Amino acid sequence: MIDLHTHTFLSDGVLVPSELVRRAEVKGYTVIALTDHADAANIESVLGQLKKAAISLNRGGKIKVIAGIELTHIPPRQINGLVLYARELGAEIVVGHGESIAEPVAKGTNAAFINAGIDVLAHPGLVSVKEAKEAAKRGVHFEITSRGGHSLTNGHVAAIAKKEGVLMLLNSDAHAPGDLINDEGALKVALGANLTKTDYRKMRKNAEKICADALS
Repeated sequence: MIDLHTHTFLSDGVLVPSELVRRAEVKGYTVIALTDHADAANIESVLGQLKKAAISLNRGGKIKVIAGIELTHIPPRQINGLVLYARELGAEIVVGHGESIAEPVAKGTNAAFINAGIDVLAHPGLVSVKEAKEAAKRGVHFEITSRGGHSLTNGHVAAIAKKEGVLMLLNSDAHAPGDLINDEGALKVALGANLTKTDYRKMRKNAEKICADALS
């Protein structure tokens, strides 16, 4: 399992990074990205701590750890600047908290994150055809998620991504131990979104490519 969207107690998760990584390793993960929630108020401290954790945990560990960030509920006008700043601070993966129907995310967030060239647009909700076309052009990945609430629009996201040629990933958005999934569980989520086993294999390859770039 490769999971590029998880949270520790540095935002609203419940585990320290080392325990989350250990539990993921036992679950069969090969790569995990720690992507705690951040905005302009905490991006330096959160990303700095996640980078420190990744360096430590990658010393001789069986599972590869990537230090990322999920920019969350950012006013759309601020998104481009914060994405650039996250890159400057050394974020290996930048996730954008998309317009999930489970939360009151500001309208225009999806488009702003896509235009900023993030790596992963998490749970993009009722994303539009126009936004999907732009994401395909910019190489922004749409997330299919196992997270309750956010997963309600997986079918819509999957259908529009396939039609418009958008790259996809499957992530857990884990906040607690029980949120972590294995490959078998991830495949079930994909099939539940009306995707195929072939689609799931493609998502795995997309995740492998992001990891290779992040860890190079």
